[in-house]
Amino acid sequence: MSRAHSGPEAQGTGRLGSPRVHLRLTDSTNERARELASVGAPQGTLVTASEQSAGRGRQGRRWSAPPGSSILASLVLRSPPRLLPLMAALAVCDVAGEGASIKWPNDVVLTGADGGLAKLAGILIEARPQQGWAVLGIGLNVAVPLQELPPELRPGGAGPRDAKSPLPAASMGLEHSELEPTLTRLLAALESRLAEEPETTLEAWRARDALRGREIAWSDGRGRAEGIDGDGRLVVALDGGGHTAIGAGEVHLERIA
Repeated sequence: MSRAHSGPEAQGTGRLGSPRVHLRLTDSTNERARELASVGAPQGTLVTASEQSAGRGRQGRRWSAPPGSSILASLVLRSPPRLLPLMAALAVCDVAGEGASIKWPNDVVLTGADGGLAKLAGILIEARPQQGWAVLGIGLNVAVPLQELPPELRPGGAGPRDAKSPLPAASMGLEHSELEPTLTRLLAALESRLAEEPETTLEAWRARDALRGREIAWSDGRGRAEGIDGDGRLVVALDGGGHTAIGAGEVHLERIA
């Protein structure tokens, strides 16, 4: 079932968040937003859900969250900016607080006392450049009881972890009543970040970089992360000497505690 929201809480800020469709249960908010985008939904159209049965993240991973515990939201954006993945991650960090950082390209993480990373939010962008739109999907753990997650996602979860294991989950630790206010703040932060100049975005992203100085691996090699270039690509010092820039794909920490 779905219902349209109205009023200040649903409207968000400026263009973002209106019109809004809220679904008690759906397979994927991104899937619903893509359908709306393809039939001409305007800039800022928002699809939210209390629960997803087939939420997905980057690299085909599933996004799991107990019902009513997370922001599960997808926005339709017309003529999206080039640095949208970076801008979206920064907006989430603006809401999550000073302790949040970004695992390239746009996973928002918290760093534990042991230096290990835990995933607070995931971002999935699906674009149709030829049609001039993108769908920005954000899953943000606002009030997730971590003990209710699958064992492999709990902090200190069961079983051995290697570099390719999913990061354990983190939560903002707020009450369920804070979901809508947090969404309102997130829409306002996105509105602000989307209006920034590219250099401002790059500088702010570099200040939140969770990988800089860490040893990482990817499908074609391994090395040490050294930040991002002007196009948002990950710059890596290669183990064998020299540098490379990674523009897409998945990178893994060489050691996860």
